[in-house]
Amino acid sequence: MIQDNAMEDKKTTLEVIGPSVEDAIESGLDQLGLPRDAVDVEVLDQGQSGFLGIGNRQVRVRLTLINHEAEEEKAAPVQEKVAQTDFEDPDDLDDLEIAKRKAKDIVEHLLESMRIQAGVAARILEPEDDRDHPMVLIEVTGKDLSILIGRRAETLNSLQYITSLVLNQQVGHWVPLMIDVQGYRFRRERQLRQLARRLADQVIQTGRKQVLEPMPANERRLIHLELRYHPFVTTESVGEEPNRRTTIILKPKE
Repeated sequence: MIQDNAMEDKKTTLEVIGPSVEDAIESGLDQLGLPRDAVDVEVLDQGQSGFLGIGNRQVRVRLTLINHEAEEEKAAPVQEKVAQTDFEDPDDLDDLEIAKRKAKDIVEHLLESMRIQAGVAARILEPEDDRDHPMVLIEVTGKDLSILIGRRAETLNSLQYITSLVLNQQVGHWVPLMIDVQGYRFRRERQLRQLARRLADQVIQTGRKQVLEPMPANERRLIHLELRYHPFVTTESVGEEPNRRTTIILKPKE
């Protein structure tokens, strides 16, 4: 659960609560769609166990985006260009609409600097339920854009990370953002959700847990989302980046 967002010394921070430090960190990384080495972690509250489980106080952690020098160098000229972009009167636009337009401009400037010709569109994705948040989606289309995706989407994830870094500094707070190239993200999402349902059925039939291959945080998040309200199984992430995996297990009997 996100508690609030803030900017400190131009670093984007996200505060998250959870039943344990690891659970809170994992929740924050899933929401940001970032690997563990992209953030600094500060434990704000270790929590407290109540008597017989009553009155428990949850752990609170703060995740701060690390502004790596390489990303900063790439982002600086784009940041300057976007800062000079004229928008309509902010009073006529809500924060998310402003973020959407800025994100589109950032991606267009990045593609221009990479000498890649492509169309860029932006829209807002509504949350799946009241535990999620609206997300800015940037869709990039064109001919032969596989270079923007890269092996295991490494290039696409880097593009998304740099865009997030610039956007967060421009608007002054964290904004949920996803960049898709030629529908790659949605094809991958459909595959992962189908995989999650199929493995959940296997767990129910065999009683044995299923461990998925290592995935980036944004893809692990899809597995968690798909099985969030499943009546018989639950999910957890185990291991260290870049080999962190999602595990599907039976829910304990009540």
